Amino acid sequence: MARENLDQLRQLIAQTAARMMIEDGINDFAYAKKKAGRQIGVSENSVLPTNAEVEEEIKLHHELFNEDQPEELNMLRKAALATMQLFEQFNPHLTGGVLEGIAGKNGLTDIHLFADSAKEVEIFLLGQQIPFESSEKAYRISDRPSKDKKDKFRKTVPVFTLETEYGLQKLSVFEYDDLRIATKRTANGNNAGRANITELQQLIH
Repeated sequence: MARENLDQLRQLIAQTAARMMIEDGINDFAYAKKKAGRQIGVSENSVLPTNAEVEEEIKLHHELFNEDQPEELNMLRKAALATMQLFEQFNPHLTGGVLEGIAGKNGLTDIHLFADSAKEVEIFLLGQQIPFESSEKAYRISDRPSKDKKDKFRKTVPVFTLETEYGLQKLSVFEYDDLRIATKRTANGNNAGRANITELQQLIH
């Protein structure tokens, strides 16, 4: 396939995956890319776009088609702030698309908590009678000093998912000492941004 045609195909898949992530609430880049590829008739991983390419299409889609996105984003941030204030004792930090400004209506909200144990958070949820679902998530937190570039260090942590009127909020519970460690962005592997309650209040206002 000619290089120009290959680039056009990658862009088409990226646009389709971006639309799926926005409209269908898909939060997994890999799943969205593979589903978009199948829809277009492509199964080879080598043809699929990078996460960063899909993220750029998400930003462009909001700019072109979603004039309400800034207001929707602000509502998600305010909802995140309310949850973070409720969980203030667990050192909450907002991260992901809601912080970065690419989330839209019903976008997934990622909040990291830092506690002595996940059991404390679970007991708090039960005491507050807040419905939740439990799961786990593996985060890439650093690149090991290794000759093998694919040798990444991951940390698996408990996750409590809350269903709110503004979409899902995922509370990932890290150990308290993990505050010093930055997780990596899915899109490009850079350190993910984090905002505490004060920083999020400043961002909203």
